[in-house]
Amino acid sequence: MSSAADSDAAACPAGPEEAAAASGEAWSPVAEEWAARWGRVADPAREEIVRRAGIGAGSRVLDAGCGSGELAAQLEAAGAAVSAVDAAPGMVALARRTAPAADVQLAAIDRLPFSDGVFDAVIAVNALQFADDMAAALVELGRVTAPGGVVAVANWAERARNDLDTLETAVALDDGDDPDDLVDLDYRLPGGLEALFAEAGIAVEWSSTVDVPWSAASDDDLARGVLLGEDDDTIAARTPILVAAARPFATPEGGYLLRNAFHVVLGRVPR
Repeated sequence: MSSAADSDAAACPAGPEEAAAASGEAWSPVAEEWAARWGRVADPAREEIVRRAGIGAGSRVLDAGCGSGELAAQLEAAGAAVSAVDAAPGMVALARRTAPAADVQLAAIDRLPFSDGVFDAVIAVNALQFADDMAAALVELGRVTAPGGVVAVANWAERARNDLDTLETAVALDDGDDPDDLVDLDYRLPGGLEALFAEAGIAVEWSSTVDVPWSAASDDDLARGVLLGEDDDTIAARTPILVAAARPFATPEGGYLLRNAFHVVLGRVPR
């Protein structure tokens, strides 16, 4: 399972909970480990969004694709009235523990169980790519946002800005993938998220690139983070490949520091 979470979501069945179960099934078994290894990585992007969106006491905010609940907890601490959704039951259970005052529901990001215009801000961090149609999902995020409210999205930037992709490329090449197929998806390129916002009819107010470093304390931590969800035999077999690829990122302490980046876009729903 890719730590960057760039795989496509499954097609959604009829209701929000059924849709969530289909698109989030793979993430429940690894929810605890994902939270431990990756849950805080997006914090710099989250903090920038909360600050620029002016979220504070009384703000009605939806964390769309909440994962293990780190953003929801941050929003709670800011005094917001927080709702959150995720497609994986395991993530929902974690988020309810992480952000106990939030209303956390099982739902897919493109099938939200809320009425029109009920939130002052809707935020999706490393989640929009799980929708079958990212622009349509942005329309859905805008639907539940009040006129004049904020929609904000943060996703992994282009491969060249992410040391993590060096490691994932090494694994893909070991799998026999064609190097020519290892290219950026449009939404990861500069301007890609902005184009999706334009397609969804949400005016971009601010966009930037935010550094989101990730560290691993040892060879084993490195391999288990990159190969999240794989069995022990696979991890043991792939560790030498990852260690070789990660040599430029080694630290004097015997661990690794990978410098990565998110593109962050904040838009405003028309009044």
